[in-house]
Amino acid sequence: MNSVTETQYAKVPLGQKIAFGLGMLANQLFPAAVSIFMVVLVQDLGFDPMLWGIIFFVPRLFDAITDPIMGFISDNTKSKWGKRRQYVMLGGLIMGVSFIFMWQLYAANGLTYNFWYFLILSIVFYLGLTIFSIPYVAMGYEMSTDFHERTRLMAIAQWIGQWAWVLAPWIWVIIYDQTLFASAEAGTRELSIYIGIVCTILALVPAVFVKSKSTLDDTNLTPINAQNIGNSVVNIFVAFKDAYLNKPFRKLCIATFLIFNSFQTIAAFSFFIIVHYLFAGDAGAAGVWPTLHGSVGALITTFIVIPTITRMSEHFGKKKTFLISQAISIFGYILFWFLFVPGKPYLFLYALPFFSFGIGGLFTLMMSMTADVCDYEEYRNGLPRKEGIFGAVYWWMVKFGTAIAGLFTGFIMSYVGFNPDAATQTDEALTGLRLAYTLIPITGTLLAIYVMRNYEIDEEEANRIRLEISKSK
Repeated sequence: MNSVTETQYAKVPLGQKIAFGLGMLANQLFPAAVSIFMVVLVQDLGFDPMLWGIIFFVPRLFDAITDPIMGFISDNTKSKWGKRRQYVMLGGLIMGVSFIFMWQLYAANGLTYNFWYFLILSIVFYLGLTIFSIPYVAMGYEMSTDFHERTRLMAIAQWIGQWAWVLAPWIWVIIYDQTLFASAEAGTRELSIYIGIVCTILALVPAVFVKSKSTLDDTNLTPINAQNIGNSVVNIFVAFKDAYLNKPFRKLCIATFLIFNSFQTIAAFSFFIIVHYLFAGDAGAAGVWPTLHGSVGALITTFIVIPTITRMSEHFGKKKTFLISQAISIFGYILFWFLFVPGKPYLFLYALPFFSFGIGGLFTLMMSMTADVCDYEEYRNGLPRKEGIFGAVYWWMVKFGTAIAGLFTGFIMSYVGFNPDAATQTDEALTGLRLAYTLIPITGTLLAIYVMRNYEIDEEEANRIRLEISKSK
């Protein structure tokens, strides 16, 4: 019984939580910076919205294909450093170097050259992100076996990671400040160097400081070599199938797909709505308001949403907390329709506390729940554990959905008649963007709530599963 108690209440030292969380800051700051810089492609380098959609879609589609392969490799690596750390380090280095180079864009090179240059290097960047993020996320799943400690760990990681979304929106202010840079494209080129260096250092922190056990003597691992590569490929698809057949995990994936990727579809619209609807297309007059939309929302998430979600989870359980938090976010999206008011930009700030519960609560809970699902999978099918492949499948859903969202973003902008070269936009184009900004995430969130209404693993069930696993060892 003592061993079960120790397992159930395994605590993660604060230093280890912080080290893991700094990796989350890199994991979120890189994509956050990409999403901010992407606006420059349309606003300043003349990319058609459909080209923008292709740039969103292709690298993430490639990334989504490589995720399950990386999950399998990470789960089955024999090394004195364990399964994860070496890949976290390698992926962080690839991300940093490719991020810097992919933003060295010059309008004088022409649209065709810039499109292919950016597309190829962004594929390399997302390959680095896969090599980093899949083992990194799996590392977090392995750090505790306690139901609530997992939520606390992920809450700290998300709290640190949220600073990416506090800081990243200020990139708009910096790169469009003509006292600092001659143009936004020049600002992007220089700022990408600083961001790439800082994020690379952050990505290396968990590789260096998060403890791991040697797997050299682990007999449950499938050898990764040329001789067994065929079997390895088969095992990837078997593991992918096992993950899909795990009913609670399937619900987590579908719910995340619906919420996060409906949000991703309309995320860039906030900049265009604020600049073109609230300020009639004058980016200078819009000033810091596009930045405040993202930054204030992230601060609310950091200091209000994540602590509140953590406490609610301990009191109500993870499923009920998920349902409540997503219902709150729907109210926020409704408010945006009424609070985007020309001449009164401050009004949309009142919607942010409600809106922030959606994405802010999503990953804090889902990463904790995925760790519970990994226990459930071991209970059902035995060893080896599959944190890597489950993390890969989960993020495959996120990234494949993001690729689809990128296509939809470009399609919607074209469909409603948004013209990046026009000094002013038509009323129909702006109304279309505003409708999409409200209705798409509400629809995705409602469908996710329906999917999660009967999620199976509560605290009692999770502890029972841990007890059964302990008995079998």
